[in-house]
This record gives sequence, structure tokens and C-alpha cells, in this order.
Amino acid sequence: MDPKLEQGHFAKKQLFSKSALIRWSHRRRFEVAVAKSAPFAGQRVLDFGCGDGTYLALLLASPHAPREAVGAELDAKVVAGNRERFARRPELKFALQADLEQPDQRGSFDAIVCMECFEHMTEPDRYLDLLVTLLRPGGRLLLSVPVETGLPVVFKQMVRRVAGWRKIGDYASTLPYTWSELAQSVFAGADQHIPRVLHPGDNGVTFHCHKGFNWMTLRDRIARRFTIDRISASPIEALSPHLASQAWFEAHKA
Repeated sequence: MDPKLEQGHFAKKQLFSKSALIRWSHRRRFEVAVAKSAPFAGQRVLDFGCGDGTYLALLLASPHAPREAVGAELDAKVVAGNRERFARRPELKFALQADLEQPDQRGSFDAIVCMECFEHMTEPDRYLDLLVTLLRPGGRLLLSVPVETGLPVVFKQMVRRVAGWRKIGDYASTLPYTWSELAQSVFAGADQHIPRVLHPGDNGVTFHCHKGFNWMTLRDRIARRFTIDRISASPIEALSPHLASQAWFEAHKA
């Protein structure tokens, strides 16, 4: 593993967490992402909401590396930090998300990957429309989100509570559910089941936390814009997303 990965803000809390369960879950998520990205070999790939660049660094080290990898983030400080850490990787570039809204970026990517971002967005339709614009005709979309409904939300809240007691990551600040909210989340359908809380970000962007996210409402939004080829799960791919930690959407632009 690239030693630069250990310096990443999110990698420290995920891939290198003090909790073996959290560490395994996130490592499996990235393993699944890299495996599902095999068709992107030799192509121009965008990681939308790239965080600390972990996924792209792992993808470039895999047997099916893309020709060019671009990571996009909202925060200029995050982009600058990634550029500094991966300065010796000319095939790995980082840009502000605002730069992608320029006309010259239309249809410029063969594939777009977006992992664990849409659960935080307050304007999911706007960003899905942007992804449609950025993809070339026939381009592929690989998108993952956490499952915060059904039985998984009960298990996750238990793990988060224990992690918070152990002072691991940011889990101590995880919002609790009332018994009514938890019941509604366990039996959630395709409609939004409980109100979602808004949080002010350090960069002035308002965001949602995980509480109340419903991956099934996002599924319907994606289907209105892309052709969904497959929906799967992680960390154990044999499970249904209704019983897993993450849901994965593999789709293409018509």
C-alpha cells in the first residue's frame, strides 16, 4: 500500500482505524470499488468527492489502472493537500468541483466514481445532473452510499455507540435516534421516512449527516437519469443491500 495513503485524513479514521471491524469494513469497500473499476482500465476516470485520494491511489496501483485519474473536491484546502501528497504521480490530478462545471468538461470522462458522498448532499438532483453532463455517451457510473435503513441501521448505531465510547474517529458525535425514528428507519420504504438534519460545514457548505439517509430514494433519482445495470452490496457482495453496509449502483449514460 502506498505510504502516502496513511497520511490521508479519512484513511487514518477508516483504513487505519483502531477498530478491527471498522478497518475491515472500509478496506472491503475500497477492494470492492477497485474490483468494480476493472472496466475503466486505460480510460479517463473521475472520482467525484474524492476525499483524501485513497480510492484513486489504490486504483492506479491495480492491474487495471486508468489512463488518467482526476479527483474532485469542494474544499480548496483538500485539493491543495492532495496535490502536495501525490505530486510525484503525474497521472493523478485533483480539481475543485466548481472547475468541472466549465463547458470544456462536458462529456470529458469515460467513467465517474462517487463513493459515500450523496448521503451528505442537500442538492442530490443538481449533482446527478452534473454527473450526466460530465460523462460521455455510454460512459459508466459507479456510485456507492451507506445503507441507513432496515436491520443495518440498528447494527451500525450499536457499532457507532461503542466506537464513540472508545473515542474512535468521530463516532462520539453521531446523532442518536429516538425509538420512533429507529423503527421508521428499520421499516423504511422508497420514500423519505424521517426528517434529515442540516449541518453547517467549515467551508460554508450545508450538509446532512448519515442519520435518516435512505438509499432507495437515491436509487429512483439515479434511474431517472441513467440506465442502472446492477445494484449490489458491500462489504459482503453476496448480501442484498437491504442487509449490507453499503449499496452500490453500476449504471451507464444512454
